[in-house]
Amino acid sequence: MLRLVREQGARWLALLAIGECLVLAAAMVAAMHVRYAHNAAELALHSAYLYPRALLFGFVLVTAFAALGLYQPRLRDGWFGVFARVGIGFVLGGTASVILYYLVPQAYVGRGVLGIALVIGFPLVLALRAAFMRLVNVEALKRRVLVLGSGERAAMINSRMRRRVDRRGFSLVGFVRAAEEVSAVAAEQTFDDDESLVDRVSRLQVNEIVIALDDRRGQLPMGELLECKQRGVAVTDLITFFERELGKVKLSLIDPSWMVFSDGFDASPLRRFSKRAFDIVASALVLVLTWPLMLGAAIAIRLESGRAAPILYRQERVGENGRTFSLIKFRSMRTDAEKDGVARWAGKDDDRVTRTGRFIRKVRIDELPQLWNILRGDMSLIGPRPERPQFVAELAKKIRYYELRHCVKPGLAGWAQLNYPYGATVEDAAEKLKYDLFYVKNHDFLLDLLILIQTVEVVLFRRGAR
Repeated sequence: MLRLVREQGARWLALLAIGECLVLAAAMVAAMHVRYAHNAAELALHSAYLYPRALLFGFVLVTAFAALGLYQPRLRDGWFGVFARVGIGFVLGGTASVILYYLVPQAYVGRGVLGIALVIGFPLVLALRAAFMRLVNVEALKRRVLVLGSGERAAMINSRMRRRVDRRGFSLVGFVRAAEEVSAVAAEQTFDDDESLVDRVSRLQVNEIVIALDDRRGQLPMGELLECKQRGVAVTDLITFFERELGKVKLSLIDPSWMVFSDGFDASPLRRFSKRAFDIVASALVLVLTWPLMLGAAIAIRLESGRAAPILYRQERVGENGRTFSLIKFRSMRTDAEKDGVARWAGKDDDRVTRTGRFIRKVRIDELPQLWNILRGDMSLIGPRPERPQFVAELAKKIRYYELRHCVKPGLAGWAQLNYPYGATVEDAAEKLKYDLFYVKNHDFLLDLLILIQTVEVVLFRRGAR
């Protein structure tokens, strides 16, 4: 039973979301009874289809929590940060519920009931989160990982995953030193090759073996690995382990053969059709919701810069398969920002940015005209951010696999934007590429939806904008 619980570690955040949805639904039911405690007739009248309406309330708030990043596996906020996010989530969720009640009158529960449900639900959600945080940090319930190898590659697990948040899903049992390998791991963490792998895995109750040998030639105990796998123990290579736990592809470890033989890179007609349908529907919805902001931005730009200055800015960017297209944005810089014709990255406190431009960049309103690029098919709603041809030519020479990010359409929002702040150097571009390749390799409808929801967090907390 303990092994089963450990193997479900990757699904614990989904269980937390389900638990919070049920807690909030219970808060709605309790609120209805509190509101009409002294009027049985009114209670009976307003309780029709109460449970479906309560679950809908819970779903709306959980969606708001997701939009604020509360289900990220590597959420680094302390208790105050979590408290603030949950509080903002209740404000957003409550507002969304009111809007929903106007759109779907059958879901209406009354303002008094909604207010009481929010008051009851807030401490319950915080209590559930506190219990969850304690539970996931219990070592006995984590997936137990044994690393085969103790050289330079194996040592990267300690150097690149030092923080407790990076190891939330697993417990590192130790490293098995190969006979001909020079160890780069502390002696107290290593096991000598004096016991069969099968016996050690059984004795230590290992759930997963990570292959991290510096040189695999003649070093892999294939027979024992096969027997371990037949007993239900997962066998994973180091690159895939990093990809899964950190949400990015380690460029220093991969080679073309791993890219060719690993899973992912779904470019099937069905995936392309579903992604295009998602782009059209979601972009149209965002356009309907944000047109007042776009109108306000256009008026502000015109008032600041005068009638002669353009409101929109067009710039050549590199799209799918290396094809260029004209990207549309609200103009946020002076009209003479690149009068010498040299492309430059935006810097911190860039003096080329106008007053209006500084604000619309912070809240990402300057990007909204790209919805037209999405509807035209130049871009996708979710994908790697498109770069200028001059930058692409430079970065492709300096960073391995950089052009792989162009095998999908560029996006208005992306996985890299959620996980890494704005970058203006080659080193930043290389780091963001790790996340872009993770997206290119693993994108599907659910990942696109998750990125779209969590992009709200980027806008609200102003992460990555410059």
